[in-house]
Amino acid sequence: MNKRGFVCIGAGLLLLLAAAGLTGYNIVDERRAGENAERAYELLSLQALKPGELDLPEDIVPAHEVNPEVEMRVIEIDGHYYNGFISIPSIELNLPVMSEWSYPNMKIAPCRYWGSVYLDNMVICAHNYVNHFGRMGNVAVGDPVTFTDVDGNVFHYTVSELIQLNPNQTWNMVKGEDWDLTLFTCTTSGRQRLTVRCVRVEDAPT
Repeated sequence: MNKRGFVCIGAGLLLLLAAAGLTGYNIVDERRAGENAERAYELLSLQALKPGELDLPEDIVPAHEVNPEVEMRVIEIDGHYYNGFISIPSIELNLPVMSEWSYPNMKIAPCRYWGSVYLDNMVICAHNYVNHFGRMGNVAVGDPVTFTDVDGNVFHYTVSELIQLNPNQTWNMVKGEDWDLTLFTCTTSGRQRLTVRCVRVEDAPT
């Protein structure tokens, strides 16, 4: 075998090793993300106030109903800030939602990308890790979704539609006036965004 052949073989082995290393890193990264989100969810669900525990008059009106533009309150856990948690029973998903979007934050938990649950325009994004939004493609129209803020207020939704948007369609993501809650994540290829649109309902769907 000539020198060029050895070089080609060596280059091929290096590429294989790099691919194996990247795959291993992704697996570890995904597992860590799942553990981080699970821990944050458990702590958040314990710390979040329950309306029945506040010993307030029955006729008191929650602040967000008086002024929907009020800022969503946050809880700090391990140096990170959360607005509440999201639940989708059909895919057994319970995840905390961080108050601010960033790439480092998304390695921990889903993030509020835009808007407010009080204004019916909140957008939540997450990686397509199996333990984050990786199973989002399995939800169906009509599935119930809930968001619970850190004051224990529960907001009920049903899935209205699932669509795929291109990464540059940010306007479509944050300005959809017909949806009260939007969830999105990357598709497996990473070339599009799987987008789940939800509409708010008064009570938990039966």
